[in-house]
Amino acid sequence: MQQTISHETIERAVAEAIRIRTNAYAPYSNFLVGAALVDGDGNIYTGCNVENASYGLTNCAERVAVGTATTLGRRDIILCVVVTDTPAAAAPCGACRQVLSECNQHMQILCTTPDRNDVWCTLDELLPRAFGPNDL
Repeated sequence: MQQTISHETIERAVAEAIRIRTNAYAPYSNFLVGAALVDGDGNIYTGCNVENASYGLTNCAERVAVGTATTLGRRDIILCVVVTDTPAAAAPCGACRQVLSECNQHMQILCTTPDRNDVWCTLDELLPRAFGPNDL
């Protein structure tokens, strides 16, 4: 069941994702990504991508944001906003989709750009039949 998210909360989350994107450390790809997660109480947690010369150690913005929310004791995420400065909005990668599914398989996802080329979907649309705790 999806929880309704106010327009004001969505706009705050987009603004935070756009803002935090400028903090990304992306010297190899120059692909700056900002993410903002919204929990069931409307709190916002942000993250930006952090690259590493050993590419496999790179952390995506969405996973950094999940780490932030988790560190603060929250995992009831209802919205993930991802901002990329690309002509078309980019969706979370497969690893991020899997990590996000631990928070809420049915969360809403807003992929957008700084000039608001919005694409809405749900996580279960992006990651059908996700592997989760019930599969263990």
